[in-house]
Amino acid sequence: MKTFMLATIFTLSSFVVAGQKTKTKEYAAVDKLALSLPDSLTNTTDEIAAFIAANFTSESDKARAIFIWVASNIQYDIDNMFAFNFNETSEDKIVKTLKTKKGVCDDYALLFTEISKKTGIKSFVIEGYTKQTGFSDYLAHAWSASFIDSSWYLFDPTWGSGYINGEKFVRLINNDYYKVSPASLITTHIPFDYLWQFLNYPITNQEFYEGKTQTNTSKPYFNYIDSLASYENMDDIEKAIASAYRIEKNGVRNSLVFEKLHRLKLEIENDRQNKAVNLYNSAINDYNAGINKFNDFIYYRNKQFTPAKSDPEIQKMLDEPEEKMKQASQKLGQIENPDSNMQEMIQEISQSINEANQYINEQQKWLKEYFSKSKFMRKSMFYDTKVTWFGIPLN
Repeated sequence: MKTFMLATIFTLSSFVVAGQKTKTKEYAAVDKLALSLPDSLTNTTDEIAAFIAANFTSESDKARAIFIWVASNIQYDIDNMFAFNFNETSEDKIVKTLKTKKGVCDDYALLFTEISKKTGIKSFVIEGYTKQTGFSDYLAHAWSASFIDSSWYLFDPTWGSGYINGEKFVRLINNDYYKVSPASLITTHIPFDYLWQFLNYPITNQEFYEGKTQTNTSKPYFNYIDSLASYENMDDIEKAIASAYRIEKNGVRNSLVFEKLHRLKLEIENDRQNKAVNLYNSAINDYNAGINKFNDFIYYRNKQFTPAKSDPEIQKMLDEPEEKMKQASQKLGQIENPDSNMQEMIQEISQSINEANQYINEQQKWLKEYFSKSKFMRKSMFYDTKVTWFGIPLN
């Protein structure tokens, strides 16, 4: 939430004030019922959502009930408006907000979105920055998007709850931030990722600064519906990669955009490194498992294949370590852009794999010849050649 200047609220035109009164009257019945929710049922989003679902049927009424309850019951936490805990999960934030009945913009948006989802309304939290009285703000902001009656609408329960006067939060429900069309809210709210503008001709950060937020059909067409559908099927890192691409494409105009992009790239890089380490460790495990299985074969050959096993069973004893070495090599090959330290480790284990494969191949050739002979001639093969594996004689 941004610092609301007192003049912003009390210099509204008579037309806007009249519009506010009309909206308030329109929602009066829904608001009254929503605000009758007992305090005893406001400890979790499940309880709140259950009350909403039981008392309202249409998506529009549910969204209104959620908006008015959040805006009316959560007080803006001025003391913590600059306190950021990046290790705090969304679940932690929601629990704290419901317990204290205080929060900042992210908490308002998370709470509205979570309750909406639990009443069957598709919703998302949107991160971005805003503009007030013609000036772009210096703090990031969060609001919500919900899919209602086959259309996307935007909700800012923070700005809809009141304003800050000096060092005090003044509650004043502002319906201008309830169920707003994307084309309207873009004049004051711009997401970091233009996917969340819900516009076919999204505006750039530079245009937002210049106030050029009107639809410009001369731009390339952006099918946000298809892009959103694709986004929903991605995993978290795929989403981060796609989002980072769009954010960078839309222009890194200020420090807020830069910080968001930096955090996404850090998330992507950390995931890449974690995947590299996991692939390397898994390759090591495959290599060790292959060595152990090959040792089992060597031990069994040293015992001249006693107790007796069928030929397929013996062949399997050698095929398994070969497969493990193959799996190890494949995983090493999947490591993307390894740093110098990882490259060195990959080279070392690859060399060990190659050496193991040489021994395995030798035994495969020996075993193929062994299977080609008669039972009497097989016996003699245990004495034909002296071969060792890590110093262990093979006969």
